[in-house]
This record gives sequence, structure tokens and C-alpha cells, in this order.
Amino acid sequence: MNADGKNTIIYTPHLVVGSGIAGLSLALKLARNGPVHVIAKSSLFENNTYYAQGGIASVLDSADNFKNHIADTIEAGAGLCRDDVVQDVVEAGPRLVKELIALGVQFTQKEQENSYHLTREGGHSHRRVIHAADLTGREIMRALVEHAKKNNNITILENQMAIDLLTTDKYAPDFEQNICLGAYVLDRNTQEIYQIRSQFTHLATGGNGRAYLFTSNPKCATGDGLAMGWRAGCRVANLEFMQFHPTCLFHNKSRTFLISEAVRGEGGILKDRNGVAFMEKYHPMADLAPRDIVARAIDTELKKTGDTNVYLDVRHLGEENIRKMFPGINEQLLSYEVDMSKEMIPVVPAAHYNCGGIVVDRNGWTGIQGLYALGESACTGLHGANRLASNSLLEALVYADKVAKEVSAIGFDELYRAYNIPQWNKREAASSDEQGVLNQCWDEIRRVMWHYVGIVRSDKRLIKALNRIQTLQQEVDQHYWEHEVSERVLEVRNLAQVAELTIRSAMSRKESRGIHFTIDHPLRDDVFGKKETVLR
Repeated sequence: MNADGKNTIIYTPHLVVGSGIAGLSLALKLARNGPVHVIAKSSLFENNTYYAQGGIASVLDSADNFKNHIADTIEAGAGLCRDDVVQDVVEAGPRLVKELIALGVQFTQKEQENSYHLTREGGHSHRRVIHAADLTGREIMRALVEHAKKNNNITILENQMAIDLLTTDKYAPDFEQNICLGAYVLDRNTQEIYQIRSQFTHLATGGNGRAYLFTSNPKCATGDGLAMGWRAGCRVANLEFMQFHPTCLFHNKSRTFLISEAVRGEGGILKDRNGVAFMEKYHPMADLAPRDIVARAIDTELKKTGDTNVYLDVRHLGEENIRKMFPGINEQLLSYEVDMSKEMIPVVPAAHYNCGGIVVDRNGWTGIQGLYALGESACTGLHGANRLASNSLLEALVYADKVAKEVSAIGFDELYRAYNIPQWNKREAASSDEQGVLNQCWDEIRRVMWHYVGIVRSDKRLIKALNRIQTLQQEVDQHYWEHEVSERVLEVRNLAQVAELTIRSAMSRKESRGIHFTIDHPLRDDVFGKKETVLR
């Protein structure tokens, strides 16, 4: 026992790292067959799911069909989607949305009709996004947390950060199969480090938007699962495809507040400072074009004018409709003294969603025995080179379902208990000066990624970025190995690792496709470029 009474080693059949829609949906399904431990890096309500505004894309209307949704997903993915995965995910959607409704998720209904209101977002040919006003993620998390806390088979540990995965390659080589046995975990409350041993470990840690200076992601989105998976021996793919959401609020009090794509879906129009709409110049779908096109169009407009931002205009929708359709966004904007019913909303693109991640098969397996990945930390092949709006929550639901079925078919054994893994070797604490250096590294990583690996790239910029990030990696690694770990050093280490992998992926793609656009290779190359970027 540690001083706080915590076991040095916790044993569990299932360790779920992450507590968003992917992690909690999976935990609820795994708990039908036995104990599950869920660790949340912060609170259960501090994750990308909680802040998701738009909704879940699914075929729920008689005017729509699977073929349409599949076609829209593949079109947005710019030739890199895995067709079989797209079909799996789209066809499972309605069933899994109904499961959420059965759990008590209160989606917005049409007035005076016994049906759900569906909105339309960029890249969609039909209305198919089911939502809870503009606070969909918050409502989904409310229901999932409520059920998880009542489930006697689920143990939830908040403020716990996974440090690294325990694998036989590192600690008990058997030269036959690399096996994941759980993780070293930092208790952020006590700063104690302990092991959680598990037969199955599931990475559902979300994305890495905090690698960029401007992002819609919360502070916890530092690519932890992706970096841990890479260090454990997983392959990663398509990391060059970081999606930039076109409309993040540009305001001195907030640089992370997202203006949902549903605002444009309901008639919002992007305009320049003179009130002139510009998206028709760039795409036939104008303001409802796929995100990569809209973000690049805004970037082009800003470079032409030298302005800091463009504007999203919804004044024509009327105050009553705005309050009804976008209560959360409207309330938040009013707190910043922006009245969206009377003035245009200042917006800029911001890093939003990583379409790549840890390579997994159709059931979420990483290739390492006992290790699965799902949600934004995984690359399933659904999104290709650009994610279709509101397909992310859908993917999380589908792969939670797939992973649960896969591991249930494997069954339990307790071999993970037998391995002799060393306890964490404590080191000396870092000085305040050294902590200051870490903070400078954090800031520089984000600035390098924003300026050199952003919406528009070039060979020269990427080379500069790689050289600088690798130097920063050396500084951070030296700190990691010489001093006791802290949340800050773990996050900076992970961000630096993900940044390096992102740059290497971008450098290897000598074309422009989907989200990835480079001025040195501006055309799409379907002869040599129509393949995933895989690092191993």
C-alpha cells in the first residue's frame, strides 16, 4: 500500500484510458461481462465530447439513405476512406443512436411532431445530424456518466493520467508477441505513480489539438494515447490530416470557443469585414462546403486583406430563432458581449480534429495483443483525408460497440497478473527554473505547429518545423529521464512526439489532398498519392 492507501498495483480485466463518448460507451458495454476500470485525466466532464456542439450524423429520415451518407463521407475523405469501414459505421448508426436514446439522451425534437429535429452540416447532402440543441456533447456525457456511476462493475478514477503502457517488449520480452499489460498511472491528486494491470487496455484519450496555438480543444487534448501507442510499438497513419474548424470565435477573452457548423447549416453566411459573402467563389456548396475547403478559403481571404478574422452572419435568422436553435452559443457569446442577433460573429479557423491516429483493424485492434484504440486517438479509415462533419461521435459509438464484441469473444484469462513489472523508479523533483523551461517548450511547440504545419504548408516550412521540434524533443526527454514526472512534463513530451510524427507524415505526402495542402505540391496525385501515410 502507498501512504494514501492505494494499492501499488490494481488488477482489472479492462482498463479504459479516457472518459469521453468512446471510453464511457465502451465501459458500459464491457461491464455487462465483468469489472472495468476507467481513468479520466481530469474530471469526467473535461473532454472533447463534452464540448461537442453539433451532433451525430446518422440516417434517421425517410428522405435519406445509407448510400447517400456513404457517398458524402467518401467525397469528403478525398479518396482515402476505407469503403468497408465507411459502410460498417454508417449502417450501424441508427441502431446505436437508438441505444443512446434508450439511455436517456434527450435529443431535440420537432415542435408538434413525434420525431427528432435533424440539421444539416457542411458536406452533407441531407439533413441527418441528430442533436441536443447546440449542447449535444454535454447531454450525451450527462447520460453516460449517470449510467456509468450507477454500474457496480465500473470503477471510475478521475484526475489520473496514464504515463506509458506496460508492454512485454519493454519489461518481459518473450520474442513471440508484444503484449500490453496495462499502464503506469500518475495520480494527479497525490502525485503517486502506480500500475494498473489489465488483460485488455483500451486507448480512448481523444485528440491532440493542443499541439496548435489556436484550437477548439480543451486543455486535456495533448495526444496522450497517440504518443503512448507509438512508444509501445503501434503504427500510426494519416497524421498530416489535422482538420481545422473554420469558425472558432476570434475574441480577446476566448480563442477556443467553437461556433458549431450547424450555425452555417441553418443559414449562417461567412462574410468579410465589409459584409460581402465570399464562399461562392470557392465551392458550389458555398458555406456548406467541406471543412477543409472553407478553412482554406478563410485563410486565403485573410492573406489577401491582411485582416485578423472574417465574420459569420446569422442576423437574418431573427432573435427568436437564434435563441431557440443555438441557446448555448448565444448565451456564451453574450457573456463576451457579442450579440449574434444584432452583429456578425468574428471567427477564424482553429485546429479541431485529427483524422489520423493509431492504426486499428475493423474491430479496433492495434496489432499489439490486448491493446485497442478508438475515438479520435485511432485511425479506423472512416475519415480519409478529411472528416465529414458530425461523423466523429458516430465513429466513437460504432467502435465502442465493435471493441466490446471483439473482446467478449476472446474471453478472460489472468496471465496479465503473472508478469513481474518493476515499480516506478522515483527521481528528484525539478526546480522552478526547469519547470519554466518546460512551459517555454510547450509554447514553442504550439507556435511552430501553427506557423509551419498549419492550414497551408510548404516543404521549406516543414523542414524548419521538424528541425526545431526535434531539438525541443531532446530537451523534454532529458527533463523526463532526469526528474520526477509531472502532468506538465508528460503533456509536453506527448505533444512533442505527436508534433514530430505529424510533420514527418506531412513531409512524406508530396501532393495536396483533403485537409493537407502544400504550395509546393498543390495538385492531387491519384497515381502515387492515393494511399495512407503509415509510420511504424
